[in-house]
Amino acid sequence: MKYSYEELAKMIDHSLLHPTMTDQELDDGCRIAARYGVASVCIKPYYVSRAVELLRGTGVLVGAVIGFPHGNSSTESKRYETELACRDGAVEIDMVVNVGKALSGDWAYVERDVRVVCDEAHRHGAKVKVIFENDYLAKGGAGLSSDDFKRKLCQICEVAGAGWVKTSSGYGFVKQPDGSYNYQGATEHDLVLMKASVSEKVQVKAAGGVRDLDGLIRVRELGATRCGASATVAMLDEYRRREGSESSGRPSGESSGRLGAGGY
Repeated sequence: MKYSYEELAKMIDHSLLHPTMTDQELDDGCRIAARYGVASVCIKPYYVSRAVELLRGTGVLVGAVIGFPHGNSSTESKRYETELACRDGAVEIDMVVNVGKALSGDWAYVERDVRVVCDEAHRHGAKVKVIFENDYLAKGGAGLSSDDFKRKLCQICEVAGAGWVKTSSGYGFVKQPDGSYNYQGATEHDLVLMKASVSEKVQVKAAGGVRDLDGLIRVRELGATRCGASATVAMLDEYRRREGSESSGRPSGESSGRLGAGGY
């Protein structure tokens, strides 16, 4: 295998965010994160203290989402939500930008919104990932093309103190021509663009639609250091299967890891 188990596992923020998840499912998800040795759990704010309790001593960090999933809370609400999450033990914060304000070109508002959350998190020793929701930005806005719009957001987030810029929430559903709702999530194009739009001080997180080991590997090769995923078990069990096949000399069935221009 090109990468070690730990290199790939420590990219994963195990996502425990679906609206219907019960307390038992959240507990089970934390135990899975510990068993597989991932980087973190990304969990709902009300469950942070319980996740901290379950993961103490495991090396798995606890992160919380803020203004999730659409970023529409007031800045003060986001700040206070961040304060509460950090008090409960979160050491990473995944916040959503105010997409409507960004599309309106109110860049001062967007920068302050991100900066206030970053400042609050940093006071508690926590780091911040800023979610753009790129599916909403396909047509650009505020007089900018889609790519220039994303570059602008990357630059604002770096100035405001973000540790990561993040492609998606995983819940940015867009109405399709047939009336259904769907999303792409992370794409190769966006990961390359976002990586090139920040300095070495800021990392990139892929989220939305990364569902298998080859997708995770490809995300790494494109420069992302974290990947939000709910398919953690499938990804890392597949790693062990391939690792076992290699050690026994059997063909692993490993693919090239190349992906198309769409979502993972």
